[in-house]
Amino acid sequence: MKLTQRTQAQMDSPIGAMAHLLDQIPADKPLLDLSQGAPGFPPAPEVVARIAEVAVDPAGARYAPLLGLPPLREAFAADIHAAYGGDVEPYDVCITAGCNQAFCVVTSALAEPGDEIILTLPYYFNHDMWLGLDGVKARYLDPGDAVVPSVAAAEELINDKTRAIVLVTPGNPTGQTLEPELLQEFADMAERRDIVLIVDETYRSFVPGDEPPHRLFERLTWRDHVVSLHSFSKDLAIPGHRVGAIIAHPDLLREAAKLIDCISICAPRVGQEAALAGIREATEWRAAKIEEIAAKQRVFEEVMASKPGGFELLAAGAYYGWVRHPFEASSQDVVRRLLLEQGVLTIPGDAFGPADPGCIRFSFANADIDRLGELADRLKAIAS
Repeated sequence: MKLTQRTQAQMDSPIGAMAHLLDQIPADKPLLDLSQGAPGFPPAPEVVARIAEVAVDPAGARYAPLLGLPPLREAFAADIHAAYGGDVEPYDVCITAGCNQAFCVVTSALAEPGDEIILTLPYYFNHDMWLGLDGVKARYLDPGDAVVPSVAAAEELINDKTRAIVLVTPGNPTGQTLEPELLQEFADMAERRDIVLIVDETYRSFVPGDEPPHRLFERLTWRDHVVSLHSFSKDLAIPGHRVGAIIAHPDLLREAAKLIDCISICAPRVGQEAALAGIREATEWRAAKIEEIAAKQRVFEEVMASKPGGFELLAAGAYYGWVRHPFEASSQDVVRRLLLEQGVLTIPGDAFGPADPGCIRFSFANADIDRLGELADRLKAIAS
């Protein structure tokens, strides 16, 4: 069987890459899983109840409208308006089978094979994988240890093949939240250079403080140069139901819908109903879970403040901490040692860029808060 170079050139997903070693961890070091960024708690009772109702309703198994259930598009547009201000209407919303699909169909609608899209390092690995699979060249904006990208440096990468620049805030893998003023500067640059600013806001509910994550939707021309991507997986704890969203110009949504029609026809109806119930009925539950994860972040930052074992926290937020390890060895080797010697499961930093940055992604959000304190001793032990 002859397979394509486009698929063979891409790495396998790093999630679960060390799973085959789990039976080899020390018996005296129970697994401390800081790998996958997925909620470790069930959905809100209101969401669970709605899922059960839809599951036994004959209509619940039917296709949904291509752009999503109208009540969900309306509720989500209203939710975004309440959180951000500005002008977002239901016709600006397309519901997708997760935020990964949102990214894939948006970039495929914007870029032809041979075009270029700028990714900020460290990138979310599925973004880079998809561009490679789609024949689009990724150009990398490297902010270094500061993990905050520069508008001037980004502009230097733009040429006549550039179609978009992608920012993830809060970041995956860094957790870094970009300031609203910086996002405005990137939007100004995108408009000036006639490209699209794609903002992946999967973790937008976990932005600290009460201010809007940005004010891009207040721009009179935002639909011409801004695309916002969203997920219902994290703050509603429904990742397996695959529900995400695109906020963009209706013309772009029309093109993205053609791709959705070929891939999945529509986002799963049960997941859409779950998301709608979450928006309408689980406001207090969402707020409590967001605070619960924020508390885990505070504990994680306290644990890392003393640089245990020489491991240095560079950034943290939402679900993740981006940590520089103290060894000459590769990040892959360090992650392997952490698992086999100390029972700590993490993701190596070379999964998030074309080269090894000497860093590791820790996902504290799905860890037991009472066990996060064990991390310092385990990091010290591997460095001793």
